[in-house]
Amino acid sequence: MEKTIDILCAGEVLIDFIGHEMNTSINRTKDYHRFLGGSPTNVAVNATRMGLKSVLVATCGEDGLGEYIVRKLKSNHVITSHIRKSDTHPTSVIFVSKSTSTPDFIPYREADCQIEQSQIPNDLLESAKIFHTTCFALSKNPARTTIVESAKRAKSLGLQTSIDINFSERIWPDREEAKQVLKDYLSTNPLVKLSEDDCYRLFAEAKTEDFIFDYFHDLGASTICLTKGKDGVVLSNIDSGMFHQKALPVEDIKDTTGAGDAFWTGFLYAQLLNKNFEETITIAQKLAVLKLQNVGRLPEGIDIQEYLNTDL
Repeated sequence: MEKTIDILCAGEVLIDFIGHEMNTSINRTKDYHRFLGGSPTNVAVNATRMGLKSVLVATCGEDGLGEYIVRKLKSNHVITSHIRKSDTHPTSVIFVSKSTSTPDFIPYREADCQIEQSQIPNDLLESAKIFHTTCFALSKNPARTTIVESAKRAKSLGLQTSIDINFSERIWPDREEAKQVLKDYLSTNPLVKLSEDDCYRLFAEAKTEDFIFDYFHDLGASTICLTKGKDGVVLSNIDSGMFHQKALPVEDIKDTTGAGDAFWTGFLYAQLLNKNFEETITIAQKLAVLKLQNVGRLPEGIDIQEYLNTDL
């Protein structure tokens, strides 16, 4: 079958209510602005801004927020034919503090984890190049079982799998269960993205780079990308070894929410173009910088291809 879809994103779609005041706790935030959210949702939207074709497999509520989600996705040219509206679970929402560092959040999860096997048929998988998901999406059933089984089918059909290990104990209190589910997913040899904060939360303590890379390589992942904030990015590949790239300078950080999703969209985009790892990380970093300078998703009114070709 012809590969008409570049990235198939499976996982959470929700509403981010991001605080209006910068670097203020949720306790003291007075006003929130509504944004389309969810890590795989962000990747799907970002991908279309890069000129890619993306489909989102997700579930929202049969309610006003669900209508908003579908409308925003369509306006961003994301394929929405595999989004289900639940009449028993309302749309999930998350309240997020606006921050120049790691933001605080309070999740109210309902429909996002109600992803059913029927939403990911084989013909959908056969038409895609990359199957992407997140740790957040794997934290609850039925989405967990649906996504893991679909990833294994995707692998058998020749797709490259991918995962953002955005682990949080607030979303997934059982760390040992999370590690077992990740072991199952990583058996598909996905491209792996994770941050130092993710690792600290997953292992409940700081771990060395060597430990992190050995741990996830042993589970079956050949390529692991560890983001370290101001300390840049370290990538480890089974065949080519480790590669470190310094962080790009960022002026006027407006919001960190979604920066990791922008980074990973750039990474997957570059890999689809068969870029080497140095070029891949540079593209990913540039896209993250653009997001850091804007609240919500990547800004309108900018030629992203032209932006990627400029020096920062």
